[in-house]
Amino acid sequence: MHAAPSQIHTISRLIAAGSVIPYLGPAMLSLCADVQIPSTPEALAESMTAKASVPHKIRRRLTQAAQFIENFKHRKTVVNLMNEAYATAPAPSRLHLALAASGAPLLVDSWYDDTLLNAMRQVHPHGGWGQVQGLSQSEHFGAWTAAYAADDTLMGSLAPSLPLGWNTLLYKPLGGRTPASNYLVSDTDFVEVLTEIDIQTPIPQPVQALRSGRSFLFVGCRFNDQLARNFARQIMKRSSDTHWAVLPDALTRMEERFLAEQNIQRIDMPLAEFAARLSDALTTTTAADAQAVAA
Repeated sequence: MHAAPSQIHTISRLIAAGSVIPYLGPAMLSLCADVQIPSTPEALAESMTAKASVPHKIRRRLTQAAQFIENFKHRKTVVNLMNEAYATAPAPSRLHLALAASGAPLLVDSWYDDTLLNAMRQVHPHGGWGQVQGLSQSEHFGAWTAAYAADDTLMGSLAPSLPLGWNTLLYKPLGGRTPASNYLVSDTDFVEVLTEIDIQTPIPQPVQALRSGRSFLFVGCRFNDQLARNFARQIMKRSSDTHWAVLPDALTRMEERFLAEQNIQRIDMPLAEFAARLSDALTTTTAADAQAVAA
């Protein structure tokens, strides 16, 4: 379905009201200028295998390539290659900034770059938010996530309610470059998480609490990979029964089945166009809320 302006404004108001959780994928980087970091699993695999030799047949298979490097070069090599791949981040797009300013209690970022993190820092330089990242069991056995305050201070285990003073939680289920180079990227990383994810052990308690009864908006995501579907399915568990996904390209059979299974309404609109419209709507909504508070 194409999104009418009224629908985008409705989604915008629901995000600002805290009823819709934005769930961002790697294609969000296409909205940024001068992107010089990998923005697809295939590109990331090629970035890693350009510096560490792996069998030709797995050179574009991210989790398998990372596993081969981990087995034959050491886990530290994998982390170093990931750090090099995401050493920089492009300037946040208008949509990154608008979402950071929206007041949404939960933002899910399912890629490794720091773009949304930098948007949060730009919009909220004095804090009022924090992040939680997924952890590799090969480096942090028994600990599934790590939480950090806005100033990168490592926090203890988070309760279901957000820490005092936090208005927004940035959740990076695959980890991220900043502040501690946490990455889920190899076959072993994902096997460990997926073994437990059905019973929700790797999903942080505040994420489980914040998703309850809320809808999700998927932007920059595809569901043509089983890992992407598994993570989305488990992060969405026990949420609302109404969701949206911006998917302008032709869908695979498995994607169509996943959308139907999860009751996700497809928004068939180019990502850049949707991003521009939603950014405008969020900016208008945020400005109107600010005026109402001032009055």
